Amino acid sequence: MSLKRMAAIMGITYGIVALAPLLVGDIRFIMHILIMCLIWAVVASCWDVIMGFAGIFSFGQVAFFVIGAYASAIFSVDLHIPSVIAILLAGVFTAVMGVLVGLPCLKLAGPYVALVTFGVHMTLMPLLRGKIGIALGSGGSQGILTIPPVNIFGFTFSSANLVPTFYFTLFLSVACTAIILVVIKSYWGTAFLAIKDAEDFAMSLGVSAFKYKLMVFALTSLLTGVMGAFYGHYIGMLSTRMLELDLFCTLMVMLVVGGIGRFPGAILGAFITVTANELLAPLGTYRAVTMGALVVILVLLFPNGIMGLWLTRSEADS
Repeated sequence: MSLKRMAAIMGITYGIVALAPLLVGDIRFIMHILIMCLIWAVVASCWDVIMGFAGIFSFGQVAFFVIGAYASAIFSVDLHIPSVIAILLAGVFTAVMGVLVGLPCLKLAGPYVALVTFGVHMTLMPLLRGKIGIALGSGGSQGILTIPPVNIFGFTFSSANLVPTFYFTLFLSVACTAIILVVIKSYWGTAFLAIKDAEDFAMSLGVSAFKYKLMVFALTSLLTGVMGAFYGHYIGMLSTRMLELDLFCTLMVMLVVGGIGRFPGAILGAFITVTANELLAPLGTYRAVTMGALVVILVLLFPNGIMGLWLTRSEADS
């Protein structure tokens, strides 16, 4: 898909979302859903880049999200660093962690990369709970309960001011996904696809698989960490329950619904999945069963996701 079409889809999607407060007013339930959609749109897009474009089967995306959230919370609560700076530092810290995780993965094949990155995910919970060594400011099993909200020039963006917080989240989401779009359509994106489709041939042409795989780990970890950090300041508390499989499976559903490797499908998948998940909350224990059934139906009807359907129609029209 061309850059103009991708930008148009993103512009229409975010434009409609930006008008939501004008259409529905300050309804807390709807504003919260939209804010969560905007946050997870970036996380899902990052996972789409690393898995759908670079062809790296990384299962550590939720782990990087949690690392960013906890890092920013610790910076703010224990070191008393201003929230905005803490979020940026958390993004850099998560990017470094992403590179450290990516280094041993460079010598491994797809399934083994998935095992290593998922191992990071599984190890993070006991580490944050203090069962492995010391819980360095993570609050152990209790978590962190007093995370300050984002404050810029004396104006607070928190769950108490949902409309301003919504527009701030919208700005972050647009900025991060715009960076992803530019990267995908740049030389980097071409290199990612070349390594994914024919790594040996790409290396023969001078494309360094080592360099670009580390770059994709760093970039996706950075953006995921920033959104995780903002999530922590928005919610105001963190616990290791975020590392349970529910969130991991929900993120995977976003990719499947949107279409893996079909950006900006991950953005649309995030909006659909998060909204459906919240609306099905009254079903309680049956929510997961219902979501699973809906995913099976969607996969059968649209095996390439929503964007796959869009691309098929576009090809037919042309």
